[in-house]
Amino acid sequence: MSAAPSPYARLFRLPGAKAFCVSAAVARLPISMMSLGIVLALNHLYDNWTVAGTMSASYIFCAAIVTPFYARLFDRFGQRRVGVVALGVQTVVMLGFATGAALRIPIPALFALAVMAGLSQFSFGALVRTRWAYALRGHGDEDSLLNTAYALESAIDEIVFIVGPILAAFLATSVNPVSQLFVPVIAAATGGTVFFSLKGTQPPVMTPVAVEAAQSGAAGRSGARSPRINAPARAKSALLYPGVWIVVVVFVVFNMSFTAFDVSVTANMKAMGLEQFVGLQLAMFAVGSCMGAIVFGSVRFPGSHWKLMVLFLAILTGGFVLFRLAMNHLILLGVLEILAGLVVSPMFATGNLIVKESVPARSLTEGLAWVTTGGSVGASLGSSAAGVVLDAGGPAMGLMLPFLFTGCAVPLAFAGWLMARRRVARQSLQS
Repeated sequence: MSAAPSPYARLFRLPGAKAFCVSAAVARLPISMMSLGIVLALNHLYDNWTVAGTMSASYIFCAAIVTPFYARLFDRFGQRRVGVVALGVQTVVMLGFATGAALRIPIPALFALAVMAGLSQFSFGALVRTRWAYALRGHGDEDSLLNTAYALESAIDEIVFIVGPILAAFLATSVNPVSQLFVPVIAAATGGTVFFSLKGTQPPVMTPVAVEAAQSGAAGRSGARSPRINAPARAKSALLYPGVWIVVVVFVVFNMSFTAFDVSVTANMKAMGLEQFVGLQLAMFAVGSCMGAIVFGSVRFPGSHWKLMVLFLAILTGGFVLFRLAMNHLILLGVLEILAGLVVSPMFATGNLIVKESVPARSLTEGLAWVTTGGSVGASLGSSAAGVVLDAGGPAMGLMLPFLFTGCAVPLAFAGWLMARRRVARQSLQS
């Protein structure tokens, strides 16, 4: 008797799954390269952590605020129809920013280009997760396989975050201080073009619903009824569904820790004369996260998604405390990064699963994009805060920020857990 295939093997048996998964992975390379690439380039050009951190934060923040609006367009008009135009604009603007940095144009002009580059970004992660939900719709084991699919995407995110920082640091220190800004442009253009060409796996646009048309004139006075017509449903914002907003708030707060850690470790290793190894050091966190994603996608953990999120955040907070204590022992720091990173991808997958349970299918891309937005806003704030703190107090003070941020996220997640339990209790009483 042959063993049952793994859930990952079952996923890739779905028609078109390999193509949209791989192409979306390539297109996501900018999320791991642009922020660090900006910090490395700007600090090299101007030797100022505040300028570097603030410009990186401006890029991330602008990307964050437009992501949900792009997502609503994708839900409303379809991924290919919107994506082809949006990707073209994104490629041109990102190339303009990279070229401007290479030519060392004045800082205000470079800030303007960074803002424009941020405003051109949309979430490939939300798009590919929506495709998984559509591909698995009606499958006999839909919930279990969707858990696996979202864990897989979190693992891919982490692989991107392993490759991206290493590549960015290598290019910045060994090739040219701004060369790392051009690679994300090529990756997004190539991966995005393939992704949007895959029409067979594209989810349909917002589902039409039948409504009664209002009667007027003689027909209305005679009491005749109008025929039923199909009209697109007017969907409210995904942020307004119960549970979504608190997930977004939690993601804002705890994501501040990641960019604060990245920038602070970069500063610490530069002070130690080891800047060329910063990408490898940061990648250890992503290695642990990738391992955690693979396990999370293969094992069914007991408890609600909210309960798991509280647990993961508490573990991550303890990990960041240990990072601060081991900041000058890089091998030990790398080991601790791998161990603490085991909960990172599961935490992101858990947040996406909470949103999947909270919003209707027609608003799924937007709901998932709000999670991305929360993370991006947090990343922006963390990068900016770290830059200021580093200039004021150095790496030792900067590495205190991550555990302070995640520590603040724990009670927020606990509040979300309590709110979810109360909703379930009310629904049980009503039924």
